[in-house]
Amino acid sequence: MEQREIEARVRDSFAKQSIMTTLGAAVAAVRPGEVEIVLPFSDRILQQHGFIHAGAVATIADSACGYAALTMMPPEAAVLTTEFKINLLSPAKGDRLRAIGRVIRNGKTLVVTLGEVFAETGGASKQVAMITASMMVVATGSGLRD
Repeated sequence: MEQREIEARVRDSFAKQSIMTTLGAAVAAVRPGEVEIVLPFSDRILQQHGFIHAGAVATIADSACGYAALTMMPPEAAVLTTEFKINLLSPAKGDRLRAIGRVIRNGKTLVVTLGEVFAETGGASKQVAMITASMMVVATGSGLRD
């Protein structure tokens, strides 16, 4: 697939994730094997201490990794997360978060990914999380909502 087709595929799928709309997240960049998602600061996604909730951090990290994996899959495939491990390195606070997911190993049935989440404020960036995730290659039409 061409870069333009890959990007359209990712953005079309992302638009179907109502959780991303709820959080206010958006796709910032799509490259083969790599996707960036940004999440602006909002009072709606905070935990009790005023930091962006770990669930929101994990959600954008998981999606960035999943979409990075999708960029490497054939057109007839879809992606599902099979497992992930996230390390929260620092409280998530800032003007916005940027999650970058990258493919580490592109297998026929499993794709291994690595993601990093950065808090950005006034041009400064600080890593707040790291995720490793395994993504399953699934045939479209196998019961999934396409």
